[in-house]
Amino acid sequence: MGASEIILILLVYLLLFGAKGVPALAQTLGKAVYQFRNASQEVQKEIMKSADDMRKQASVKLDQTEVPKSPAKPEEQKVD
Repeated sequence: MGASEIILILLVYLLLFGAKGVPALAQTLGKAVYQFRNASQEVQKEIMKSADDMRKQASVKLDQTEVPKSPAKPEEQKVD
């Protein structure tokens, strides 16, 4: 949305609701932006928390696995 479109919308709003409605519009827009920012921050926190939990689980699983022993070399094998 360009600046000219926003100005046009504001002019139409002024014609419909008058100058007394502008503060109410600004307050509503301010609250909406505030709520959107809070919601997006909460989503980011949840995503980061989930990613950290997944990393921790992956590192625990790697620590608990046993490293397979390499098979004995042919010259070390006993032949009876």
